[in-house]
Amino acid sequence: MSHTHLVRSRIFSGLLGCALGVGVMAPSAVAWAQAAPTVGGLPDFTGIVERNAPAVVHVEAKYSGRRPKGANGVPLQGIDPGQAEIFRRFFGMPMMPSPEEQKHTSLGSGFIISSDGYILTNNHVVDGADAVTVRLQDRRTLTAKVIGTDPTYDIALLKVDAGGSLPTVAIGDSKLLKPGQWVLAIGSPFGFDYTVTQGIVSAVGRNLGARDQPSTAFIQTDVPINRGNSGGPLFNLQGQVVGINSQIYSDTGGYQGVAFSIPIDLAMNAVDQLKTKGYVTRGMLGVEIKPVDDDVVKALKLDRARGAIVVNVSPDSAAQKAGLQSGDIILSYNGQDVLQGTDLPPLVAMTKPGSTVPVKILRDGKEKTVEATIGAMPRDQNARSALGKAAPS
Repeated sequence: MSHTHLVRSRIFSGLLGCALGVGVMAPSAVAWAQAAPTVGGLPDFTGIVERNAPAVVHVEAKYSGRRPKGANGVPLQGIDPGQAEIFRRFFGMPMMPSPEEQKHTSLGSGFIISSDGYILTNNHVVDGADAVTVRLQDRRTLTAKVIGTDPTYDIALLKVDAGGSLPTVAIGDSKLLKPGQWVLAIGSPFGFDYTVTQGIVSAVGRNLGARDQPSTAFIQTDVPINRGNSGGPLFNLQGQVVGINSQIYSDTGGYQGVAFSIPIDLAMNAVDQLKTKGYVTRGMLGVEIKPVDDDVVKALKLDRARGAIVVNVSPDSAAQKAGLQSGDIILSYNGQDVLQGTDLPPLVAMTKPGSTVPVKILRDGKEKTVEATIGAMPRDQNARSALGKAAPS
């Protein structure tokens, strides 16, 4: 078995853990939307950093006891953190924490999205914490209230009272990102405040599988991301946030050239719900799907592999009511092409329950469009598990 695995970076009071640690655009976003100048043919990120560093914060979460069961990144006694994550993820092996693990601190990053003190970070940075504080660039340390969290998207919304207006980031459009574009991150790797790293977008719409946020289509980059960068912003060349740094792919627990960020469009979609309800609702179509592979292409005499083939339709679901059937190939959802099976779950999840959307399908060699009124994904984990593979869509 390969030991390469996904980790979410963070730091626990000197112990390196193995797990990488919104509705409206900021008023100044338009004014900031100017591409970075070039020096010697390469982008000069100086202006982006000067404008945005004051709105990037250092997040510290304190725990008086062992973290909740199932929380990522808890060092296990006598085992390297990277190995511990492998045992936890692949074998489900719980181990007793050592005495020094009973009390610890998790360090991460975050960024201010509104001048009245709302801050975005990763859920895994603050999950189950007894107290959360943030440190601003001017060295002020403020107590933060956790307004709401969403483990599925790995997002947490914090609120601080600074006694005045705070600097904010500008919010961009992650849908406009393309492989090859320059991006940069500002955060607190290994506890070092306001560290800047840069790279390019390696891929967009990256799905990491059922155990790693199936409703999230990640931005993949080669920006150096390490423990403590979790929750920090990913910027485009216009100085706008396009992602939240979340995970790395590694066989050592450290950065090895592949990093993943949560698209800011997804995060902003969730913020208003976290503000008003403290949780996020997601849409559900009610189908079990699989990729369209070469065998399907040959069997159905298709021109190429595209879309997601429906394997099963859940009873009394939005899909059944819309007339979807096993064997249908979903080509587009709500006007967005479904090029491969993993494209569909994130699109459905971001749909507001009760919305009616067009779903283009291929059936018996002919294209047709049906209208589906999207249901709500059950919030209860047991209910979601009972739905099996149909749950993500």
